[in-house]
Amino acid sequence: MSEKRLKRKAFFNKIKTKRRLIILNEETFEEKFSFKLNIINVFIVATLGAIFLISITSYIIAFTPLREYIPGYASTQLKKDALNLGLKSDSLEFALKKNDAYIQSVKKVLTGDLEYAKVNKDSIMASEYVDPSEYNFEASPEELELRKKVEAESKKVKK
Repeated sequence: MSEKRLKRKAFFNKIKTKRRLIILNEETFEEKFSFKLNIINVFIVATLGAIFLISITSYIIAFTPLREYIPGYASTQLKKDALNLGLKSDSLEFALKKNDAYIQSVKKVLTGDLEYAKVNKDSIMASEYVDPSEYNFEASPEELELRKKVEAESKKVKK
């Protein structure tokens, strides 16, 4: 046989060889318990134990408040506060823009650039309103043709 094959066979025999692990009482040399093991069994048990420990640790970090102590994770309360502050800042910015527009209109009236009848807070707010009737929502001929093609293809697929 070739040398590589002999080495491989010796390696597998060494792995499969049964060994005994004995736990003894040191004073009386009484055998408490023993195991018959081979290297493959020890490797499998160690691998399963490592996988178990990693999965338990990952679960604890992912689904408990412990994750807040890891750099890069923010607390849920902090995220909620940031969202609320963002919404408040947006509404304040909108109110500020409305007030600025109102002040600019009052300045125009005071300088005489604009008539008083046109300056009204309601008219300023209405100027930002977009009337949907201004837009054409009817389908174009190209879109109707595309809809027919898609409908025909979906009927072919269903058959």
